[in-house]
Amino acid sequence: ALLKSNCKFNRYHNKLNNILKMSTISSKPVALVPIAHGSEEIETTTIINTLVRGGIDVIVASVAESLQVKCSRGVNIVADVNIQDCANNDYDIVVCPGGMPGAENLRNSETLKNILIRQQSQGKLIGAICAAPAVVLQSHNLIGNKAATCYPAEKFQKVIANYVNDNVVVSDNIITSKGPATALPFALKLIELLVSKEKADSV
Repeated sequence: ALLKSNCKFNRYHNKLNNILKMSTISSKPVALVPIAHGSEEIETTTIINTLVRGGIDVIVASVAESLQVKCSRGVNIVADVNIQDCANNDYDIVVCPGGMPGAENLRNSETLKNILIRQQSQGKLIGAICAAPAVVLQSHNLIGNKAATCYPAEKFQKVIANYVNDNVVVSDNIITSKGPATALPFALKLIELLVSKEKADSV
């Protein structure tokens, strides 16, 4: 069982290294998308699919013990790697999907917290949608007084100090969005910021 476990770790660790190596060679942006049990599946799959279509290398990382997570409406998604495998790498953007209790599970990941704090300290892009701006980003004081949006429920809105009622809000390095219905324009905005508007328009 230990040998099997080690083989699995090596396989996924090598996959992560290959993605990062190829991105360096090709100069493609790299996006980290953390997922958890209870993540919202429309947001998660839309973000991943759209970014890939935009020419961005996407690494999907599970904050759960298993790579497979069960989303908020019962859809199962298998991540590329565990979040611990991503701790010491750099990313052009980290994008947190929403959903409950998915956003809470993302918030509770100490490894993801450290990745986000490092991302912020380097002035790199951070994206969050639905419950994630309030539950994940604001819990770690990553939004502060910056303009942001989130899922249109009072319990989330009241956490955002400078709440803006727009579908997608860009404030310095923080990009936020409302929820499943705005996941596509959110992901397209990320492509615009990471690659170009022309590329976003072509997706």
